[in-house]
Amino acid sequence: MAVIEVNQLTRTFRTFKKKPGLAGAIRGLFHREYEEVSAVKNVSFKVEEGEFVGFLGPNGAGKTTTLKMLAGLLYPSSGTARVLGYNPWERKDGYRRQFALLLGQKNQLWWDLPAYESLLLNSKIYDLAPKEFEKSVQEMSEMLNVKDKLNVNVRELSLGERMKMELIAALLHKPRVLFLDEPTIGLDVVSQKTVREFLKEHNRIRKTTIVLTSHYMADIEELCNRVVIIDKGKLFFDGELSQIMDRFADSKRITIQYDPLTEAAENEVGRVAEMVGTVIEKKAGLLKVQVARERAIQACKTLLDAVPAKDIDIQEVPIEEVIRGIFSGETDVTSNPGS
Repeated sequence: MAVIEVNQLTRTFRTFKKKPGLAGAIRGLFHREYEEVSAVKNVSFKVEEGEFVGFLGPNGAGKTTTLKMLAGLLYPSSGTARVLGYNPWERKDGYRRQFALLLGQKNQLWWDLPAYESLLLNSKIYDLAPKEFEKSVQEMSEMLNVKDKLNVNVRELSLGERMKMELIAALLHKPRVLFLDEPTIGLDVVSQKTVREFLKEHNRIRKTTIVLTSHYMADIEELCNRVVIIDKGKLFFDGELSQIMDRFADSKRITIQYDPLTEAAENEVGRVAEMVGTVIEKKAGLLKVQVARERAIQACKTLLDAVPAKDIDIQEVPIEEVIRGIFSGETDVTSNPGS
């Protein structure tokens, strides 16, 4: 059953176009020129109940704008969306009680109050039973390792501790849909791991439908089986994370370890490596070469003829590099969007 249905969703902003220089500034006082900028353009996708979907794109791609429309904070210029059967921008109370939006760079907790009191205030807003509230806070704060920080003023919490408290606040009312926008941004690796493990467990137990944006590929790889990628407001990929490698990764990485050779022999190894692919790393006893996917087997044979290998490893290019290539335009994305 589709919990989120987005059809041709578009959001256009009207921006003032300023002419350069003082004369342009004066002219703008009397005659303003505007231009239309599409933050989101004809985006369509569906998310089933309980799915954990990664929503990817470079800065300015339209990710946050899309989430804000699905949360009812922005009206679309055109297109439709249904979340849990509701039109989000109608902002009906029944809908607002069933979803949560957590923006990694925005605060919802009161800065000068202890975290617990902010959480208590949220419980009153959602009319939670006291026993239910206490149980939820104790369980989640223990899972996130911040139980001893509940009575500390929010302003005195570290960034990681504050984000964990924000996560507890977002999940207090047990939403069926959770929109997460960069929830681990700026966190240290330990806090990132804790948040990821918490979200994975919460999704498993509660079957909460989660849409996650993140620039940390570790978040996406560990949490999301499916990804939706947009760029310049347009959708061009929607499918399983593994399919990104099949469609956009056109090379493999070969690593060979061997006993160090003479200088002349090492130079010959380097020459052969440059013939079969792109040398990623070359030092005495170690060679890493990136080769075209379809030539990987032949490249291995050629390298093994030239190198007295002790060990050989063939791997896919890290998915983070593939995504970076897509965003930078280095990877061909002219194929039709969709899985």
